Amino acid sequence: MEETILICEDSIEGILTGVYKAYELHKDHDTIHLQTADIENYRLFATYDEVTTDEEKSRKVLRTIYHRFGEEAYTQLCQAMVSYDTQKADAVYHAIAVGIAGRYHGRFMDHLSNRYIHKVFCLSRNTGIELHHLLGFLRFQELQNGVLLARYSPKNDITTMMMQHFANRLPNEDFAIYDEKRKYYAVHPKGKQWYLVREELPFSKEKEVYTQQESEYQILYKHFCKTIAITERKNWELQRNMLPLRFRQYMVEFEDAE
Repeated sequence: MEETILICEDSIEGILTGVYKAYELHKDHDTIHLQTADIENYRLFATYDEVTTDEEKSRKVLRTIYHRFGEEAYTQLCQAMVSYDTQKADAVYHAIAVGIAGRYHGRFMDHLSNRYIHKVFCLSRNTGIELHHLLGFLRFQELQNGVLLARYSPKNDITTMMMQHFANRLPNEDFAIYDEKRKYYAVHPKGKQWYLVREELPFSKEKEVYTQQESEYQILYKHFCKTIAITERKNWELQRNMLPLRFRQYMVEFEDAE
């Protein structure tokens, strides 16, 4: 039987629009696959169709997921959709199809014997671990204009989830989080709703100018971290397990580390 490959935008909205489109086709789910990455090897006897992202359709699918599967499964599926894994769209689509079909009793995401559900579980767990780390490791620095800016480069596309957390924690602050890997940033104006800007920052790291207070605090914090360290008890392997090396280039206390 001929397969249909739906090419979606690499975003939650894009993937969910692809799921909506897949159901519109009224075909056997085993013959439909979703793809977000650029295709290098095309399949024989397969039809390829690009899907235009539609926010209304994606919202309908999100509502269905939330009401049918509950908040926990909703969170797991969303975290899987922001993963860096190129197979995430297909795994999410087929996991949703399994849940809607009602093949399993109870919470369908507990049935890890299904390869698609197991894939979504693993992707969600990976994203959740990175999100948990960065909620503690992200560093904001106060620019001369009063804006708090944080730069980072996560493996997974978690900026929207980071913003949901910090918007609640810092509602009365002007701040922004810049994803250097994907070249876009999120902005939170004081007392207002945050939003995404799909372009690079208008200035480089080298041209950032901090307030005098920020510069003084950075010096004090670096000195504090250096002072409390016990040279005889350094354990580099344990430290790497607790704080991955890839996070350190964006952390003030490691900027001048030898």
